[in-house]
Amino acid sequence: MAHVGFKVMDSDMHVMEPADLWVRCIEPEFRDQAPRGTHKFATDVHLEHEGRLISRREKQNPYEAELTDDFATAYGRTQIFDEYERRGWGPDTQIEAMDKEGIDVAVLFPSLGLFAHAKEYESNRLAAAISRAYNNWLAEFCSYAPARMYGAALLAAQDVKAAVAEVRRAKQGLGFKAVFLRPNPVLRRNWHDPAYDPLWAECEKQDMAVGFHEGLPCALPVAMADRFDGRYEDLWTTEHVACHPVEQMYACLSMIMGGVLERFPGLRVAFLEGNCSWLPFWLWRMTEHYEHRERALKKRLPLSPTEYFKRQCYAGVEADEGIAKYVFDWMGNSNIVFSTDYPHPDSRFPGSVKTLVEQPFSEDSKRKVLWDNCARLYNFA
Repeated sequence: MAHVGFKVMDSDMHVMEPADLWVRCIEPEFRDQAPRGTHKFATDVHLEHEGRLISRREKQNPYEAELTDDFATAYGRTQIFDEYERRGWGPDTQIEAMDKEGIDVAVLFPSLGLFAHAKEYESNRLAAAISRAYNNWLAEFCSYAPARMYGAALLAAQDVKAAVAEVRRAKQGLGFKAVFLRPNPVLRRNWHDPAYDPLWAECEKQDMAVGFHEGLPCALPVAMADRFDGRYEDLWTTEHVACHPVEQMYACLSMIMGGVLERFPGLRVAFLEGNCSWLPFWLWRMTEHYEHRERALKKRLPLSPTEYFKRQCYAGVEADEGIAKYVFDWMGNSNIVFSTDYPHPDSRFPGSVKTLVEQPFSEDSKRKVLWDNCARLYNFA
């Protein structure tokens, strides 16, 4: 498509799933336990399970009283999406949006599905069935334009054995390019816990990139969420500001300093929708701590944290994140990938690509961010 002179791959474009996806697509024995979307407005991504919004609050549903027209307008109901909403957010609208934005290829992440595993379920079998239902739906969605849309598989991290099987099925049976995990701890396990090693081994074996992606609301532990009271104003202006980058920093720390990347040198990991400008500080701090203790750590971690990141990791840049130029100055431009975040409220759609190209980056950096790095992350030929 060569929009403004560049070929473009979206590393993290979102679908808008139908509210009844799981009711329709889940296996019959789980149908009465299926989560459901609230669908109060065009870009409503809230999901309910057992009659309650999936939220960390046990005593209240913080959104219930606020899912009004004012809330919808503030959250992101815009006229841009009215037509797509009327047409049911089908794959034809996804391709139209890609053409409007100037995107050649997109790897698709969820919207409602961001919250499908934002809680721990009492039944591991139900959790695994929720993942299978979404992935089956997404595979059919992508089949509308299989050369342009590729899936990121939803995984239930609470059941590692089932997650391993789903990685295999998603790659071999569905043709997906990546898996999606929230960065939040599940069952109080950090990502370097040995319990996850079979999952990382399978992702490495199947050549599936791992995409960490945060979202609110959430019943899992969320960085700094305990410091705010859950009102809408706090959720959007304080918690959302903090949780997306900070949870990615936690996950990055766990994957590098916890030795996951050393144990699985072929694993590729992306930290998406949390900006990339935290990287110089966080990698510098990890590396400083590593150097102070290098004698003790060298046997377990032969490379420095920065070297591991450059070898195996990627972070997403926002379209208007001009300060990313300092990231390029500090660590080069080979580990940053572009995403539009379509159709979420902080997306710059339909001007995301144009906005990125207007940033004070070199032509080489723009080319790598818009295509080369994404292609390497997802192993496109």
